Order: sequence, then structure tokens, then C-alpha cells
Amino acid sequence: MELLNPLFRPGPAAEAFAPLAAIQAMLDVEAALALAEADAGVIPPAAAEGIAAHCRAERFDQGRLATDAALAGNLAIPLVRQLTALVAAADADAARFVHWGVTSQDVLDTALVLQLRQALRGIGADLDALIDDCAERCARHRGEIMAGRTWLQQAPPTTLGLKFAGLLDALLRQRERLRQLRPRLLTLQLGGAAGTLAALEPHGLAVAEHLARRLDLAAPDLPWHSQRDRLAELACWCALLCGTLGKLGRDVSLSMQTEIAELSEPEQPGRGGSSSMPHKRNPVASAVLLAAAARAPGLAATLLAAQAQEQERGLGGWQAEWETLPELLCLCAGALRQAVDLLRGLEVHPGAMRRNLEASGGLIMAEAVTMALAERLGHAQAHRLVAECCRRARRQGESLADALCGHPELSALLSGEELHALLDPSNNLGAADALVERVLNHYREQGNG
Repeated sequence: MELLNPLFRPGPAAEAFAPLAAIQAMLDVEAALALAEADAGVIPPAAAEGIAAHCRAERFDQGRLATDAALAGNLAIPLVRQLTALVAAADADAARFVHWGVTSQDVLDTALVLQLRQALRGIGADLDALIDDCAERCARHRGEIMAGRTWLQQAPPTTLGLKFAGLLDALLRQRERLRQLRPRLLTLQLGGAAGTLAALEPHGLAVAEHLARRLDLAAPDLPWHSQRDRLAELACWCALLCGTLGKLGRDVSLSMQTEIAELSEPEQPGRGGSSSMPHKRNPVASAVLLAAAARAPGLAATLLAAQAQEQERGLGGWQAEWETLPELLCLCAGALRQAVDLLRGLEVHPGAMRRNLEASGGLIMAEAVTMALAERLGHAQAHRLVAECCRRARRQGESLADALCGHPELSALLSGEELHALLDPSNNLGAADALVERVLNHYREQGNG
């Protein structure tokens, strides 16, 4: 699977969950724990400093950690064993205080939160960049007229700027959700064996406060060993973002079809080629976005199902999170990075947009004609008559204008000047520009990052 990392999981999120980073995150918790316990007067300061000095991931045997974890049931137990041995080699007395008064889940959950924080920094930066690029696209293309499409068929005209505004509006909501969940997510886990901090009594709450401060995490009202909503919320956010990005990938890939050719992904040597067809220019980034959108809901569902954990400490549900949440976060981050590159280099082909607008011979403007006639005939009658003209135009291969002019009842109701205006796509964009401006105003109000 690592061979596919550059495609599906590029960037800092994957680095946050690399083996060395995972070990270092656990050691950061162990070092901060010892120092926090010294702050609270639980262990001697010299012992705390001795423990912290050995919390360096490169000094640990990764292969042995993995092997021993298969027997122990988690990574923290063999890590504490190795850390204790390293500290004991330098100071046997300090080694007595390694992992003092806490449990494996305290270390693993808090280490995970540290890794999530690191990963979210990169994700947040890429989300900000994508939002900024999308806002620029909204402004640049707000007057670019193109065919709207519903059920994969042409509908009344819209603008490319409005399509980008739809993406921008969704991304702004995703950023706001991320801002709201971060304080809930970046929370210390410290409860001891059964979540009572009994082994640290009477200093447990003080240790928790000192530890939260040292790790720059929120101190929760109580441990959350078997209340996993924080992680499930993040999983749902990742799935939502992947869905939004998947929508982008879907629309770009449809627009890249040879027969439509309104948009193209960025061109560079080796990108989107085929092993057999030299002419191909495949939508690679769109494929990654769509793959992430297909995979993310199932991964998020695992986190949701894992919430039903037993009593004070869960069995199986907790373990189900260990690989699933990092994979989901890395998948989300990778899709986001691909989306940034895609939007930044996206090629727009106005000529193809104009050609496709004209491809139906004016049928795309049937709704506008119907609404104009409805004022005189009523909507039902107008719709019926215009539909007859549309069927005739398709059947005889003529334009809608010719079909309308050839209809005895309708030709008397519409002057040539009126018909010309009704069949001009630029006259039937409704509030498209105002809607774009509303989203851009929201973007400006929300500010950066």
C-alpha cells in the first residue's frame, strides 16, 4: 500500500501517522506526564527529567515494539517496557516512576490527539488554499456562460462562476465545522485504570491540568475512555469533506469527456496517460477525489459503530479505531491536496462552452419561452405548446426558433424581437451573478484560515 501513498495519501497527514511519528507521539505524552507529575509533586523532578531525556523515538526498536504489541494487545505496553529499560540503564531510581499512575489508553489516546493535531494543521492549510483558489475562480468566471445540466441532460444556462460558488459555499461550511470541532477534539485523555485517577490520588486532577498545559491540549471535565464521540465527529467531518471533493471530481471528469471538453485537468508530462492509447488525457485527480468519496463513508461508519464501547474501557471498538481513523484522515488529506492542485491548474475552454450552449438549437431556452408565453396562456397551456415545438424540432432537426415560428398559435404571440431575446442565453441567467456575490461576501466575512 505504501507504493500508492503519493497518489492517495501525499502530504503531512501521512507523515503524522508514520511509525516513527507514532512512537514519538507516545513518548511526548510519557515525557510530559513525568514532568506534569513533578509539577504536581507526585514524583521527584530529577526522575521526571531523567525520564523525559530518554523519550526519543530513534532510540526505540520499532520491530520489537510491533512484535511485542501483538502479544500485549497495544503499542503502549511494550513502549513503556523499553522506556523503563532505557531509563533504568542511566538511573534505576528514576525508572520506578515511568508511566506512573496511568494506563495504556491514556497514552495511546492522547498520543493520537497529538497526531491528529499535526495532521489537521496540514489539512487546514490545504483547505484554506482550496477556498482561496475557489473564490478566485468564482470572481474570474462569474460571467462565463455555460449549459446547466440536470439528470446529465442540458438544462437552462448557468455560469461557471456559479458552479464554483456552489463548491466555495460547501467548502466554507466545511471550514466552519472544522473550526467548531477542533476545541472538542484536541482534548487530553487521563483517567487511569478505570477513569477515576485513583492511582494519582490526591493529585490526579492537578496532574491532568499540568499535563494538558504542557501538551497544549484542553483539559476535559472527565476522562473519555469509552465515550468516543470526539473521534466519531472528526470521522464524519472527513467523510463530509471527501463527499464535497468527490462532487468536484465528478463534475470535472464529466466536463472532460471528449464530447463535452469544457474543462481539463492540469497538463504535465506523464499525467493522465494511457499504457495503450497515446492520445489519452485521463482525469487523474478527479479519480482520486472520487475514490476518496467512495471509501470515506465506510471508514467513518466504522468509527460510528465503534462508539458502543463497554463500560469504563472498551473491547474491540477501541481497537477498531487505531488503523481506521488515521487511514480516513490521510485519505481526506490526500484528496484535499489533489483538489488544490486540480483547481489551481484547471483549464477552462470557453469555446467548448459556447459550442455546447448552441448544440441543442435553442432547446436549452425552452423554459424561458414557456415562462414568457405563460403570462398570456397560463403555464400549463404554454408548457404543452412549447413541448410540442421541442418535439418537432428534435424530430425534424430544426431549431427551436423555426419550430416556434412554424406553430400557428405561438407565432402570433411572439414577435421576432421577443423571440430573439428569449433565445439569448445571456438574458436568462436569473440571479446567478447576485448569488455568486453572496457567496463571495460570505468568504470575505469568514476570513482566512
